Amino acid sequence: MRTLYPAITPFRTHQVAVDDLHTLFVEECGNPDGIPVVFLHGGPGAGVSPTHRRFFDPLRYRIVLIDQRGSGRSTPFGELRDNTTQHLVADVEIIRELLGIDRWLVFGGSWGSTLALAYAQAHPERATGVIVRGVYLGRAEENRWFAEADGGARWIFPERWARYEAYIPEEERGDMIAAYWRRLDSPDEATRIAAAQAWLGWEDHAATLEHDVDAVSADDPLHTLAKARIEAHYFRNHAFLEPGQLLRDIDRIRHLPGVIVQGRYDIICPARSAWDLACAWPEASLQMVVSGHSATEPATADALVRATDAFAGRQ
Repeated sequence: MRTLYPAITPFRTHQVAVDDLHTLFVEECGNPDGIPVVFLHGGPGAGVSPTHRRFFDPLRYRIVLIDQRGSGRSTPFGELRDNTTQHLVADVEIIRELLGIDRWLVFGGSWGSTLALAYAQAHPERATGVIVRGVYLGRAEENRWFAEADGGARWIFPERWARYEAYIPEEERGDMIAAYWRRLDSPDEATRIAAAQAWLGWEDHAATLEHDVDAVSADDPLHTLAKARIEAHYFRNHAFLEPGQLLRDIDRIRHLPGVIVQGRYDIICPARSAWDLACAWPEASLQMVVSGHSATEPATADALVRATDAFAGRQ
């Protein structure tokens, strides 16, 4: 089994003003003269962590990591205005041009897989390949699977679901995303924070194959609130994508090398989405591994490091 590369620190960071409101934090790691790759984080709203640098050989890759709008070290933190998939796609292009990169490998997991596919389809001439993990296609049925009472995830993690559901009055449980949004957008900060903690208490602790069903997040409440609000903002707007858009437009990237890594027992982004993507994109390599959603579970980390190493070996 391959493991992640050793921890590294950035050789350069940037504060990039992409418009009059948003300034994005960008870091570059690895080899300044290496193979360019852009890492697109999940959430949406989760931000970049030091672990994300470690999926790539630092001797062979110039690793660019972006805190998306409202996320991580980007400002304004938690901002929802002018925060859509189309804005994020445009931001990636702004950063590519700023860094003087002609083409780069596009790598994303979970929500990052959505953004990676949307970006590559919008700018196929700027991508050298696509690696996605824990596939999320922004479809209504995917949101329903995980977040709604008629979905399937509640049957897998009933202890966690009970807490997520209990926060919402019974008469509002027919549309859990809308019910949570009303509270996440409340004028009362305490209500917003409590809703965010309940929302992420369900999601964050369903990410791994094995976990403590009673674990409680120790994250800063305001960071929890920002991530939950950005997620709900995207979910309630169907990821700002047209129905079936990412599968419909797959022909735009079928000529590119592609790897799809999917946890067989991923409860957050179930394997059906990766399968549907692979059926639409038969040229891509689909690797189903025995893991859940987290990118750092051993089988998933192994597959991702092997994928980035193989891509580097072709260059």
